[in-house]
Amino acid sequence: MQGQDLANAMLKPPKATGTRIFFLARSAPLAPNYEPASFPGDGGYPAYYHRIWMTLRELGYAVATSREFRALYALGSSVDLVFSLYNRAPFDNPEIFVASTCEFLRLPHIGAKPNIRALAEDKWLSKNFAAAIGLPVAPGAIFSCERDIGANAPFEGPYFVKNRFGAASEGVSESSIQEDWRGVAEVAKAFFARGMTVLVEQYVSGIDVTVPVLGGAEPIVLGFVQPISDRLGAIVTEDLKRDDPLGYRLIDVGDLEPLLRDDVGALWAGVGAVDYMRLDYRIDPSTGRRIFLEFNLCCHIGRSGAVCLAGSQWGLSQKDILGHVVEFSLQRQAREQETRRWVR
Repeated sequence: MQGQDLANAMLKPPKATGTRIFFLARSAPLAPNYEPASFPGDGGYPAYYHRIWMTLRELGYAVATSREFRALYALGSSVDLVFSLYNRAPFDNPEIFVASTCEFLRLPHIGAKPNIRALAEDKWLSKNFAAAIGLPVAPGAIFSCERDIGANAPFEGPYFVKNRFGAASEGVSESSIQEDWRGVAEVAKAFFARGMTVLVEQYVSGIDVTVPVLGGAEPIVLGFVQPISDRLGAIVTEDLKRDDPLGYRLIDVGDLEPLLRDDVGALWAGVGAVDYMRLDYRIDPSTGRRIFLEFNLCCHIGRSGAVCLAGSQWGLSQKDILGHVVEFSLQRQAREQETRRWVR
């Protein structure tokens, strides 16, 4: 899909929409003033959430906000869509909690069904799922504690150590790259100390490339984006991901483009329609090798992020993208409204 075809596929809110959105985020702006929140240590997220709230309002939606999961239980039939960007909470997989709670309460919600959200949040399961549908992945193994690792490597190095779950590259640093298994064991200790389960993969040289995708009758591939990194191996570390100091750039993936588009189609066929997502890869431009890493169903949709950057090359603004995401989500879940009524 290119140019005018992509523009024609984008959905727009009706002029008199009447749609009521409940916006849930860790530092969402709150009534009555809706000022950007003060949340030390949260990078640029308060400003990001404020911009999402403001843009949804500009699109004509009625937007209520909260920072509390419990607020979901008070909604009843007062909203048409829950728009949750709650990526971080003091328990595992809060995205799954929101999606599951919305299903229990019969509330339409942005993203995907809870089982698909769970698949995306578990990098080990999503890696094995990707391999099963034909996407190329690197060898890997998971470990829950120090004694699980053992002295013998299950596959050849070099290695890359990261959190099995979680967002924003939690725990990833330059030391995540290790040449031998002894180094893996040492780095893994820091993850275990933070209560994380470790995923160790064979390290792939090259660069990170992400593929932003919007929902549609067919998946809408917006383009190909490289997160800029000045770290060892051009990896995206936790501090880079959290504060985003270097940003992103559009990249020409050359002969890999049809293969990446085929990957998107295969993933879409396997998980079903989702509202927006991002497929992350490790690509070696010198060899043309591509390795699928993960897919994200609650990825950054701010003006400085990969989704909006990829959309901008087609003349799409953040406002255009958010309007499409909301309207597609409403359409995707409209057929479920009848089955939701019994709970009212």
